[in-house]
Amino acid sequence: ELHFPSLAGDITQKGYEKKRSKLIGAYLPQPPTANGAAVVRCRLQHSEGAPRRTFRSAHIGVCDVREAAARERVASTAGNRPLFYFRFGVDQALPQERRAPVTPSSASRYHRRRSSGSRDERYRSDVHTEAVQAALAKHKERKMAVPMPSKRRSLVVQTSMDAYTPPDTSSGSEDEGSVQGDSQGTPTSSQGSINMEHWISQAIHGSTTSTTSSSSTQSGGSGAAHRLADVMAQTHIENHSAPPDVTTYTSEHSIQVERPQGSTGSRTAPKYGNAELMETGDGVPVSSRVSAKIQQLVNTLKRPKRPPLREFFVDDFEELLEVQQPDPNQPKPEGAQMLAMRGEQLGVVTNWPPSLEAALQRWGTISPKAPCLTTMDTNGKPLYILTYGKLWTRSMKVAYSILHKLGTKQEPMVRPGDRVALVFPNNDPAAFMAAFYGCLLAEVVPVPIEVPLTRKDAGSQQIGFLLGSCGVTVALTSDACHKGLPKSPTGEIPQFKGWPKLLWFVTESKHLSKPPRDWFPHIKDANNDTAYIEYKTCKDGSVLGVTVTRTALLTHCQALTQACGYTEGGVPDPDSLGPCKGLRQEVICPCASSPEALTVAIRRPTDDSNQPPGRGVLSMHGLTYGVIRVDSEEKLSVLTVQDVGLVMPGAIMCSVKPDGVPQLCRTDEIGELCVCAVATGTSYYGLSGMTKNTFEVFPMTSSGAPISEYPFIRTGLLGFVGPGGLVFVVGKMDGLMVVSGRRHNADDIVATALAVEPMKFVYRGRIAVFSVTVLHDERIVIVAEQRPDSTEEDSFQWMSRVLQAIDSIHQVGVYCLALVPANTLPKTPLGGIHLSETKQLFLEGSLHPCNVLMCPHTCVTNLPKPRQKQPEIGPASVMVGNLVSGKRIAQASGRDLGQIEDNDQARKFLFLSEVLQWRAQTTPDHVLYTLLNCRGAIANSLTCVQLHKRAEKIAVMLMERGHLQDGDHVALVYPPGIDLIAAFYGCLYAGCVPITVRPPHPQNIATTLPTVKMIVEVSRSACLMTTQLICKLLRSREAAAAVDVRTWPLILDTDDLPKKRPAQICKPCNPDTLAYLDFSVSTTGMLAGVKMSHAATSAFCRSIKLQCELYPSREVAICLDPYCGLGFVLWCLCSVYSGHQSILIPPSELETNPALWLLAVSQYKVRDTFCSYSVMELCTKGLGSQTESLKARGLDLSRVRTCVVVAEERPRIALTQSFSKLFKDLGLHPRAVSTSFGCRVNLAICLQGTSGPDPTTVYVDMRALRHDRVRLVERGSPHSLPLMESGKILPGVRIIIANPETKGPLGDSHLGEIWVHSAHNASGYFTIYGDESLQSDHFNSRLSFGDTQTIWARTGYLGFLRRTELTDANGERHDALYVVGALDEAMELRGMRYHPIDIETSVIRAHKSVTECAVFTWTNLLVVVVELDGSEQEALDLVPLVTNVVLEEHYLIVGVVVVVDIGVIPINSRGEKQRMHLRDGFLADQLDPIYVAYNM
Repeated sequence: ELHFPSLAGDITQKGYEKKRSKLIGAYLPQPPTANGAAVVRCRLQHSEGAPRRTFRSAHIGVCDVREAAARERVASTAGNRPLFYFRFGVDQALPQERRAPVTPSSASRYHRRRSSGSRDERYRSDVHTEAVQAALAKHKERKMAVPMPSKRRSLVVQTSMDAYTPPDTSSGSEDEGSVQGDSQGTPTSSQGSINMEHWISQAIHGSTTSTTSSSSTQSGGSGAAHRLADVMAQTHIENHSAPPDVTTYTSEHSIQVERPQGSTGSRTAPKYGNAELMETGDGVPVSSRVSAKIQQLVNTLKRPKRPPLREFFVDDFEELLEVQQPDPNQPKPEGAQMLAMRGEQLGVVTNWPPSLEAALQRWGTISPKAPCLTTMDTNGKPLYILTYGKLWTRSMKVAYSILHKLGTKQEPMVRPGDRVALVFPNNDPAAFMAAFYGCLLAEVVPVPIEVPLTRKDAGSQQIGFLLGSCGVTVALTSDACHKGLPKSPTGEIPQFKGWPKLLWFVTESKHLSKPPRDWFPHIKDANNDTAYIEYKTCKDGSVLGVTVTRTALLTHCQALTQACGYTEGGVPDPDSLGPCKGLRQEVICPCASSPEALTVAIRRPTDDSNQPPGRGVLSMHGLTYGVIRVDSEEKLSVLTVQDVGLVMPGAIMCSVKPDGVPQLCRTDEIGELCVCAVATGTSYYGLSGMTKNTFEVFPMTSSGAPISEYPFIRTGLLGFVGPGGLVFVVGKMDGLMVVSGRRHNADDIVATALAVEPMKFVYRGRIAVFSVTVLHDERIVIVAEQRPDSTEEDSFQWMSRVLQAIDSIHQVGVYCLALVPANTLPKTPLGGIHLSETKQLFLEGSLHPCNVLMCPHTCVTNLPKPRQKQPEIGPASVMVGNLVSGKRIAQASGRDLGQIEDNDQARKFLFLSEVLQWRAQTTPDHVLYTLLNCRGAIANSLTCVQLHKRAEKIAVMLMERGHLQDGDHVALVYPPGIDLIAAFYGCLYAGCVPITVRPPHPQNIATTLPTVKMIVEVSRSACLMTTQLICKLLRSREAAAAVDVRTWPLILDTDDLPKKRPAQICKPCNPDTLAYLDFSVSTTGMLAGVKMSHAATSAFCRSIKLQCELYPSREVAICLDPYCGLGFVLWCLCSVYSGHQSILIPPSELETNPALWLLAVSQYKVRDTFCSYSVMELCTKGLGSQTESLKARGLDLSRVRTCVVVAEERPRIALTQSFSKLFKDLGLHPRAVSTSFGCRVNLAICLQGTSGPDPTTVYVDMRALRHDRVRLVERGSPHSLPLMESGKILPGVRIIIANPETKGPLGDSHLGEIWVHSAHNASGYFTIYGDESLQSDHFNSRLSFGDTQTIWARTGYLGFLRRTELTDANGERHDALYVVGALDEAMELRGMRYHPIDIETSVIRAHKSVTECAVFTWTNLLVVVVELDGSEQEALDLVPLVTNVVLEEHYLIVGVVVVVDIGVIPINSRGEKQRMHLRDGFLADQLDPIYVAYNM
């Protein structure tokens, strides 16, 4: 039962002070008894929708836990409420089971006044503010350790100088501080320590407002901050080799592939200074601000999460997303089913006019001098009086002019029944009234809309859509308004965006024609024709037209007349509402209305001052569950509501459940108010389906029986009918946000945010609250305009406080809080914020905020459970012949080399050096190599004999000048070209082991030379061969600055060769001896060299010759880097073995001439070509717009039958497809483009080749993949990921898929590690330490069961085999190999395996300005780095979008979003992202990011 205590008059200043001190008293340290609260009431003005509402919020002090536990049922429900991270008020000393829920502190409350006038004061009230301050005071004791985002200087609006002064502890004004000082119960020293700690954290936050590369250049304060960061980094990251794990789930480390211990330092970061100076064991920087910040974030996130939830629902797959379980203690409605409330009978007065027009005619003729409407100016002085006579004659004129003066006599523009727009400013009601009644008299339907201010008014497009669908062609307007409309240079009113073509007609008397004597409007009794259409804007921004019939119009007037007791000649006195003394509060009569139901309820005027208005103090917690629980004034967050009066005369009202079938609510339940009356709207114009759902509702009892044969109308208002038939409204359906099953009202959240100090922080109170759906739940977003003079620190502090206040008072987390500059949010015609347009801008990333704080860690509680690894099935139960768990064992092989009969002359030689000598004798003048320059001209070429002779001279040089022994290692540091090839064979002739090394970049010696030095040292090279130019570079001053140039081995310059031949050419004694070393830096930043024997080298060349059908008559174009892997083999070895001509195109030349490669392919009529992803990307981006001009230049790709991308990764389908599409017009066959796959243990496992079926593509479920399972799905199904086959398995290669942990064989279509057995496997890693354990594991592995004899090499890549319906060249069914990703690139998060490329693909799709993205993990936080192609103002738009897309598509929370310039993400020569370099650069603070956001 609701109690309505009597209202105690208006409050005096003294009384106010007394109550105020009593209220704040609860938050000053005091004996635990102080728990009282005063009641303060203030006057409220009417506004549409909700009536007066007040909030009360409270914190249970730690002192009164027992008392709190004993309180009523509302308090008991709070015990199970999940805790947020930001709750700092919990006293750690409490025993676990007795811990009180941290809710807003004792007895404060806030009122809210709504006035359409000064927007600033819309939600203001001093008492309310104190409630919020109190809630925040609790938090202040343990300050929030949120790392402040880092911003580039150009983005910072203003930074304050006093950022590092220890702040004052008092909240609010100085006098409050002094009160605290006087009644201080705690020793001051403890306060000091709190301060110091807070100041330290501030110093660390503050130092990041300028992110320059070196910290020494910053202000003195930040030097201290840097030292603090050092201390923090030292204290928090105890074990540098393994970053601390912050989540509850510990990840088992996946197999570390390719990690020779000695070479971890070799990071060839192309962008940042030498990161080695910063690093410890695993590349973890010790003293960087970034790692200190991340540590701060980690510590914040370590706070207790919400309690785990018990049940889950299956998201169309075994992936389990947690569904919010109903809290067993949550309040449930317990009352009886409500009864529909009837308003009083609508009394019929005999002489009431039969229609509104008839009424106008009557008063216009009987009492023309009687005032009908008085317009006031801002000071309350009458400006203009419209009499009934004037209104009647003017309306007649408007009616006549509309019908007869527009169009021609034969073709009038407007006929009775047509719709006409009324466009009048709200300060000219008289003109509007005349036009409205003119339309009624002319029997046309007015559609009143606001005056459009600009062509791009927010939401005006939807208004235009409504006008168009209503068939409006004429707009009536006033003279002043017509002059103010935007005009084109010729003086015409331009067509507004989305509007129909309109004729603007001014309704001032001078523009109207006087109707002739014999013309008279047709006045009939009210009927069901449409009288007018009122527009209504929905939550999603769409605009609907509510039609109101003439009968409803008349009845509405009658009901209001009866309810308010109006009489003829009576004047509602405006003075009684002014701000004056002696105003009796009972004369204020709030009402509730909505576009659909017109006036819903109104409080009747009363002369009895002893009868106070109805008032309810409701528990906010109960309201979020839709349940009414009366609470006491002193209670946890409460909402005080007043009634909006009684149901209208002649109407019936009930409340129904807001969603689902319209079932009647119980008496203690909040529902949507529904009305059955004549005086309501009847439909949404032209929308029958929506009309049915709103205007034709039949409320039902719990048994399912309708309560009335007449339809009810949904009002869009949330509320209940209290005792005595009083109607209470608590919110609007449009403002409802359902978060984890609890309902929150946007207006309530706005009120709380605006009460946070500093009160004036939000510019003119312009703030928008809405929800966005992310991962199956609504998430609250707050967007506010900040004052122009606010600093970064102000903004950040205000944001932190808002989060705490909303958390305390509403017990709900805010997902995103964004601040935008003043005056930038889209406005409605009357100057408010256009909510749906703001939401639209937020979702599409064009809001351009200047500050963003995301809190996904706090809000997102429905992530899938972390995966627990299942123990694998043991061998005994699964192996039956060739089946594993009932599936065919996943194994496949290329053609058998032994069975292939071909006239391969080179086969009879064991060594490549012998093949070259044989070719030099048999076909001396056959050209093997042609090198092109950047203009496409031949720069150099080599015949068989030229190569042989050059190699001989180099061999002499090595023996005589270098004094090298058989088997010594020689580093070849050459640019891509002919010299490199000659030097390689010279080494073989001399019996030395060559290592090809990419030369240092002359413009970037500091970062590229250390890698050269490292490879030379790690490979134990006895000598270094190079050109004269590079020779000088290696000994230059710049080189000396980067490395110790004194420790270079002997450097030989091959530009100056001896003239003589060697005595004899060395022939190795054994084909298993070392032919060359292949060094490469992996994407994880590991430098690994593998040993290639002579036997493996020959087998490799033979395998490629057979797969690609290479013969001396063939030409192959190669656009690859010749330093490692398949690129080196194709560039240097294959031509010598197969005798075909290689056209060599250095990829670096494409930077000056992107068309070089394709022009060469076309010019030499090449059938086979090889390139890298970076080359393909260069062509796609650089030549995208030039296909027509290339066609004109005669570029023809129709002869190409294979274009192979050489790669060590999952095929990039998007790139290969766009390349194929782009050059299709130039004759490129889409089937020609394919990929190869190789890795460190075997440089080429697959290669498409010439014969055999085309590469196939399958679609797999990305979520199954995270659980290491392959689930094939249809193309286009949700969460599907396309995977392309990585070419055909090479001849002589066998593959099996094994479980990387148990080493057992897996079945067909199961995800596992790819193991390979082949004659051209590398024979092991070459490292300084000769780390045998690492080598034996990778190169000599055996299966744990099944075929345990074969020795396999482990590739370190996950993939699966799938038998297809296609047939191979030899008639067998074709087995396709799909590569998913590298094991050591994969990230283990929440027990699932994620491949960075999948997350990156999602992020790149999230916003048009994201050109590239790379992700990595740090202390189990996911860090996303995005390159921004746009203005720096767009940087902050990306933060919410990146967070959303990763949550939606990958069920992961992003910890840090880093926005950087284009080109910051380092990429190696193969076009692969160097994510570990990026990580080191980020942690060492070397990226110079535009913006770094730390998600909470």
